[in-house]
Amino acid sequence: MPVRLAHNNYGKSAVRLVKVARAGGRHDLHELSVAVSLEGDFESAHAKGDNSKVLPTDTMKNTVYALAKDHPLHSIESFAAHLGRHFVSTVPHVANASISIGQVSWDRLSFDGRPHSHAFAKGSAERQTCKVGVSRSGATVQAGMQDLVLLKTTDSAFSGYLKDRYTSLKETRDRILATSVTAQWDYDGAALDFSAARAAVRNTLVRTFAHHKSESVQQTLYAMGEAALVACLHCRRISLSLPNKHCLLVDLSPFGLSNENEIFVPTDEPFGLIEAVVERA
Repeated sequence: MPVRLAHNNYGKSAVRLVKVARAGGRHDLHELSVAVSLEGDFESAHAKGDNSKVLPTDTMKNTVYALAKDHPLHSIESFAAHLGRHFVSTVPHVANASISIGQVSWDRLSFDGRPHSHAFAKGSAERQTCKVGVSRSGATVQAGMQDLVLLKTTDSAFSGYLKDRYTSLKETRDRILATSVTAQWDYDGAALDFSAARAAVRNTLVRTFAHHKSESVQQTLYAMGEAALVACLHCRRISLSLPNKHCLLVDLSPFGLSNENEIFVPTDEPFGLIEAVVERA
């Protein structure tokens, strides 16, 4: 039976890297996890066992470390583009290089109002992310974030929803709204101030979540996406995933006590999951 290779890619994932950037007496700390994926003319390796065109994934790992040495790492997007251009320009039969990077935060310690030069505390679980695709005709850049945990204690309602014979949820005009935001947004070009654009998107998402008077997670998600596109003119579209991290009101009536939205039990599972893409019309 005749078959053909329809698609292939290969690379190195979870290349972990910590860089200490030393500028005089001040140190900056960067912690990344990098994934490299190459597409191109690798059919002979699959069909014939001919590895003459295969760049070892161990070489990819070493390349990440070597190129990080001289790159300032001001943004993960610029470093990803730098890596992608390297693989496309140095390996002739590579058609596309896809670089994905996640970055965790380390917060500089301060004492008596003065930032410490070289001591840090691990930040939250939030991760900055990006995915950059580089080909011989150009580049595409997608930035994002994972595990941005947000919560507000009021200005959130859920009522007027569809009900059937299995509905037991009670309507509410005042509840806790908590979520862990995952977002990805696409830029309209590969040459811009990625750090400033990321800050504009993140700050807008957080501000909108806090100030929006929510009738549902769906409505808040849309408002966050719309505001992000207004704040960052270089963003073409943004996808958002907002799990509803439920905090359930505890029934204190068996103890002769009232519960005016004060005592809740947080639950991990099951959870609602609301996702959508907002883009420019």
